[in-house]
Formats: sequence, C-alpha cells, structure tokens
Amino acid sequence: MNGSLNSQHDSRRQWLSRAGGGFGLISLAALMGDEGLLKRASGRERDWSQRALQPMAPLESHFPARAKRVIWLFINGGPSHVDTWDYKPELEKWDGKSIKEFAPEFENTTGFFKNAVGNLMKSPFEFSPRGECGKRVSSIFPNLGKHVDKMAFIHSGYTESNNHSPALFAMNTGMPRMGFPCVGSWATYGLGSESRDLPGFVVMSDPKGRGLPKGHAANWSAGFLPGVFQGTHLRPKGDPIDNLKRRSGQSETTQRQQLDLLQQLNQQHRESRLSETELAARIESFELAYRMQSVAPDVMNVEQETQQTKDLYGVGDPKCDHFARQCLLARRMVEEGVRFVQIYSGGMENQRSWDGHNDIQGNHTQFAGETEKPTAALLTDLEERGLLEDTLVIWCGEFGRLPTAQVASKPGRDHNPHCFTAWLAGGGIKGGVSYGESDDIGYKAAVDRVHLNDLHATLLHLLGLEHERLTYRYNGRDFRLTDVAGRVIREILA
Repeated sequence: MNGSLNSQHDSRRQWLSRAGGGFGLISLAALMGDEGLLKRASGRERDWSQRALQPMAPLESHFPARAKRVIWLFINGGPSHVDTWDYKPELEKWDGKSIKEFAPEFENTTGFFKNAVGNLMKSPFEFSPRGECGKRVSSIFPNLGKHVDKMAFIHSGYTESNNHSPALFAMNTGMPRMGFPCVGSWATYGLGSESRDLPGFVVMSDPKGRGLPKGHAANWSAGFLPGVFQGTHLRPKGDPIDNLKRRSGQSETTQRQQLDLLQQLNQQHRESRLSETELAARIESFELAYRMQSVAPDVMNVEQETQQTKDLYGVGDPKCDHFARQCLLARRMVEEGVRFVQIYSGGMENQRSWDGHNDIQGNHTQFAGETEKPTAALLTDLEERGLLEDTLVIWCGEFGRLPTAQVASKPGRDHNPHCFTAWLAGGGIKGGVSYGESDDIGYKAAVDRVHLNDLHATLLHLLGLEHERLTYRYNGRDFRLTDVAGRVIREILA
C-alpha cells in the first residue's frame, strides 16, 4: 500500500514537473518571439539561434535581385538641388523678389535661421545640357556631368525635419530619431554578405579634420537588430581598424590556437544564452577580426592600383585626394563582396560640409571639387570592370536648400526639407531619366512626390527584398525600414 502511494506521489510530482516545464517553455517562446528570435512563417525574420553561428552568411533574396551591392555617396549637410541638378530658369526671372509673390504660403519660419531669410536668388552657376538625354547640369560637375545617361534623377524628394541630426537619422533609418537600424544594417540583415573576410557594411567619413556628421555613429547603427549588422567605421586617419595587424612576436599558429580555445569556451558559454544576440555578435567579431588580418590590409592598399587608375580617381590631387582614395577603396571592397559601403562627404555643419548657409557659391564649388571627379571615376571604373550592372550607386544628402538667399556676408541658402534631389545609377536603374518635379522655383516637391520611405523601398527592391516583408520583431512590434509606408519607384527601374 505504501508502495502504491509512493508511486502515485511520484507520478504527480513528475506530472507537475513536466507541466511546470511546459509552462516555462511557453513563456520562453513568447519572450523569444517578442525579441524576434523565433522563426515565423511569414516575413523575412530568421531563426537567430541558428543564424548566429554564421550571421553574415549570404541569404537568398525574396526575388531575383538587380543589384548585389550598394555604394551610397552621402552628400552630408544638405546639397542645394537648385544649384546642382534641378535647373530652375524661373529663379533667374524672379531673382531678388520676395518668395511670397510666388508662394504666398511661404513663412519666414520655414528657414532654420528665420531672421536671415532674404529674397529669391538665382543660382550662381551656369547650367548646360549634358549627355544624349540633354540633362541640364551645373557647371560645378564637369566630369560627373558626362555620366547623366547612366543616372536616374529624383527631383521631388521630401522629408519632415529641417534640422541636421533628425534629418540624417531619417535618411539613414527611416525615422527622425536615433535608436533604429540604418539602411546598411537592414540590407546585411536581409542578405548577409558575400565576403567572409571583410565586414558586410563599411562606412567612411571625412579625413580632413572636419568631424563626423551630426549624430555620429547613430547614422550607421544596427539599432535593435543584432549588433553584428552595425556598420564598420573606418578611421579617417591612421590604422582604419584597431588590431588589424597581428601582435609583434606572435606567430599565426599561436594566434590560431588562442582563437580556437577562445571559440570553444565562448560556444560553451553561449549554449545557455541563445537569446543574447550581442554575445553572438561579439563571438563572431573575434573570428572576423582574425580573417581580416590576412585580407583587409591588402584590400585597403589602394597604392597597388595602376597609375592610370589612380589618376582617373584623382589620387595625389590635393583638392580631391581624400575622397578619391575612399571611392577607390569602395570599388575594391565591393569587388571583394562587401554588401554596403557608405561614404560621407564633409564633416559637421556649416562650412565643414555642404551646409552652405554662408557663401553657397564658395561652399558648393569647394565640395563639388572634392567629390565630383572621384565619383565620375567610380562610375567609369565600375562600368569597365562589369560591376556597375549589379552595383547600385546613390548620391543623396539629408535634405535640400531653399531657393531664397540667406542673409550673410556672402549669400547662402537655408535648409529645405520640402524638396531635395537624389540620383541613382547602376544595378537595375534606367539611365538618362528624371522622375518627379519640384515647383518652378524649387521650393517644394510638386509632381510625383517621393518620400524617403519610397527611396528606401526602391533600394531594397533593387536588392531583391520586398520592403514590407523585411521585418524584425522588437518589443512586441514588427519593425521595418519603411515603417508603415513606402512604395517602389518603378518608373526609374530598367
């Protein structure tokens, strides 16, 4: 009898134990689901506990991609569309007159510096037709203007913020505040990388002592995505990456043995912590750092290029040498399988970037002089090597500039979130076309308006990713780069 009771007690204990464990697993599943760690039947989410072993391994796209990789030339500070690519003859007619005669709804508060709003101002630059498409291009682009037949221009872009930091965040992440994954992180999360020995997402910034763009590293942050998808920032001066060379006196065999032991201990530690994505990213970073030691120094050595190639980019030319080297390095990196490269032209605000509040003529002449020859060379080089066909090149800043003069010692232009111009070239883009229009003076996007969510949706589409399916669950919500908006601009697709 006692034996029977004991058996019953044992059975009840076992049943309660199993039931309790089951409830615990149900709770764990719910928590992991909230954090985006469980595979779902729909969307682009992956089982991170499995993928974390090789987080940057190449993944299949949703549909056949037109572009395999992206080079984004970020024209930091807000280039003036009416002084670069968006020719406005009406500005000459209305030069010196009040904008309210043309746009009565205009308010002085539209500008960032509301007490310095002047009258309408024509562009100080001449525009002339270029290429077979006859696109009118500013005189500050003598070399880049030769490539207009490769470019699709968007003249009706707009955003919400007229302040640099939130506008930069919006252009990079789709949201005007920090904490969200940037476009390069989304691209590598969705597709991985074609290179095991280099970062999947690389960022280069101004090397001339003018600082980082406003918002600094938040512009290339992975946000709530696993940290492995964050952009790798190459230091502008000195060694581009820490510990890129093996320690003096250490042999490759010794280093490999140390890493093998570290990997074994890390994996044991990780087995009970599968939900800690930052841990998985840190473990992977050790191996990537080791692989980079044998590959990255060679890739980053642009001096290996022929003199003809270096001359094409402007390497050695004091005016553009820094940007020339970055563009050439971008080509070398995408050639080695890097998925996403972003290069920032200019540093902080005002005269240290394209932020031409004062002397728009001098400001844009300087920064165009630094960038347009290397950018033209990049397009030429990619095409000659057969890479432009599946490499998407983007030229865009965080917003445009007003058609009015900003009162200063030499007239400049203030911020304009209502309109900006971007161009795209390469993988899947129809060249020699313009989409959308600003109004007659370039104040607002007027025809076929393009929000930055639409630009992001188009970029992802060219990479073979459906923007509405590329999601990540965080804090109980499925997030995506385009938030709850975005449409693909099919009119500029080849």
